[in-house]
Amino acid sequence: MRIHHLNCGSLREITPTGEGQRPLPGVCHCLLVETDSDGLVLVETGFGLGDIEAPERSLGEEFLGWARPALDPDEPALRQIARLGFASEDVRHVILTHLHRDHTGGLPDFPRATVHVHENEYEAAMTSGRYPHQAHWAHQPDWARYSFTEGERWFGFDRVRQPIGLPSDILLIPLVGHTPGHIAVAVRDDDRWLLHVGDAYYHHGELAPEPGRVPPFLVSLQSGIETDPAQRLGNLERLRSLARDHLTEVAIVSAHDPWELRRYANR
Repeated sequence: MRIHHLNCGSLREITPTGEGQRPLPGVCHCLLVETDSDGLVLVETGFGLGDIEAPERSLGEEFLGWARPALDPDEPALRQIARLGFASEDVRHVILTHLHRDHTGGLPDFPRATVHVHENEYEAAMTSGRYPHQAHWAHQPDWARYSFTEGERWFGFDRVRQPIGLPSDILLIPLVGHTPGHIAVAVRDDDRWLLHVGDAYYHHGELAPEPGRVPPFLVSLQSGIETDPAQRLGNLERLRSLARDHLTEVAIVSAHDPWELRRYANR
């Protein structure tokens, strides 16, 4: 399989706390996976064409005010996939770590794709009132929902599932806390795994054995959004252990860290 790393939505600038780094815009780090026989798989969607065309309606004024998305018309996944020589219908599967608006905006651009998501996340999005961006799934996508009541073990994580209709080189891992049904997505990348953990953390400093200096804005943002702090922090500690003990076997990326994306984008 071939993995493309895409920024599908630039966000407000992040000022690093360490020396020697300059501020960079936040990103919406998405993965486009070319499978051998199951078409394209898009992990996260970032912002879509509808968000660019009508941001107040699609994203909401409050979100626009604090996230400050660039809304660059060249950044939606559909446009980037077209530049790679593919069409919308080539994307047969979309996997979402969760259903916040900066992860789901591109869904309407891939109306034929099966959308894989945690059952608890789906229920929260449809019933809790905490997900106002219902336009992102107004086209009634084909949902594949997972309860994670059973599954396999993977590097110390339990109840890991293989997505329906996809090979065992792609895995779904429950990683709740940021939202009620947050997941991570593992993709086999040659002789190691690439683990996309969504918003389980915001900055690579959070994975350091002794957590590094994290921009205060990101700390306050996470604490203001998380739905289960104890579970999120417990899963963050498990990710730290994974990064420490399996460095050569698993590479970890998150959704919004621009320094992580830079390591992969030009490969």
